[in-house]
Amino acid sequence: MELKKSASANTENQRVPILLTGMLFVGSLVLASFSYTAGVEKTDSKKGDTKVADNQYVVETQQKQKDETPPPPQVDAPPPPAEEIVEKVNTEKEPEPAVPVPPPVQTGPIDQPKIQGEIIDFPDVEATFPGGAAEMQKWINANVQYPQTAIEMNEQGRVYLSFVVEPDGSITNVEVERGVSPDLDREAKRVVRKMPKWTSGEAAGKSVRTRCRLPIIFTLE
Repeated sequence: MELKKSASANTENQRVPILLTGMLFVGSLVLASFSYTAGVEKTDSKKGDTKVADNQYVVETQQKQKDETPPPPQVDAPPPPAEEIVEKVNTEKEPEPAVPVPPPVQTGPIDQPKIQGEIIDFPDVEATFPGGAAEMQKWINANVQYPQTAIEMNEQGRVYLSFVVEPDGSITNVEVERGVSPDLDREAKRVVRKMPKWTSGEAAGKSVRTRCRLPIIFTLE
């Protein structure tokens, strides 16, 4: 007896292939949906980058336009008016001609006395004042003039002088060896220069130049 399969039995045998086919179709749809989403995101990101680039380009273009803006034209200001030159009338008087100076008178050299011979400090015979030391003291007391400034300053003391008695008895080379004050020193030198001629000193029987030393005493009473 021949066995026959029913139509329901044939349908059950085809269920597995149909299920596999449906799962494959669903997987394809899911994969396609993921691919589309990734493509959209990439497109959006590219659009965003394009927008940022466009914004930067616009900003740079505006900045360049500002930099390239030409400066405002400069107007040359008129120069300041020149000061008026006022001519003044010359009222100055002409200088009077100078008086011509006569040429200097040509004069010959002044002959100065030539004093020859060495100065002897210790001659054979000392030079002396006429009449001796007592007369010399009287003469000094009679001729000395006490300076008023020295009196006010209460200046007093001894002024030590040195001088040379020439062979003719005249006095030269008066110097202060030790003084008291400028006023008293000056007065002492004046008194010695005013002295009359001395008796000259002698060496080897001849009149010679002799150095003498003398103190002038200034005392306030």
